[in-house]
Amino acid sequence: MPFFGTKKKVAMAQAGERKAQVDAGAAKHTKGDARKGIGATSKKPAIVTTNMPPVMKVPTVASSAASFSVAHAIIRPHITEKSGLLSQNGVYTFVISSSANKDSVGKAMKNLYKVTPVKIALLNNPSKKVFVRGKRGTVSGIRKAVVTVKKGEKIDFV
Repeated sequence: MPFFGTKKKVAMAQAGERKAQVDAGAAKHTKGDARKGIGATSKKPAIVTTNMPPVMKVPTVASSAASFSVAHAIIRPHITEKSGLLSQNGVYTFVISSSANKDSVGKAMKNLYKVTPVKIALLNNPSKKVFVRGKRGTVSGIRKAVVTVKKGEKIDFV
């Protein structure tokens, strides 16, 4: 069974040997010969490879809730006239990321606002097509969370 990358390593080693041979051949020509065009070859110069730093491993975001960052669940509070009326009864509305779920929103509420959520409802508002000033466009959709907090707790938006 072949190992991954062995062909590439062999090819790179051979390219390095060829480059060394080309460099040695170029050193034989004198300065006067190069000016007069004597001994100049019509071959294209060899491709010079640079030593690249090693590639760092980049963490990926999986779709599971365990690896989802709680800090990125809530984007901002959704302030409207209706949400202002609901906030008097302890119900708050937030714009959340598209990959957030109820668990991550609840944890984010505890971390960011220091309140205990009792009930969380998630809503997807779809994007809408609009026609303004003779041009077509779209209004982007959002994902909202309607969070009911424990009685007596309150969130103050500055």
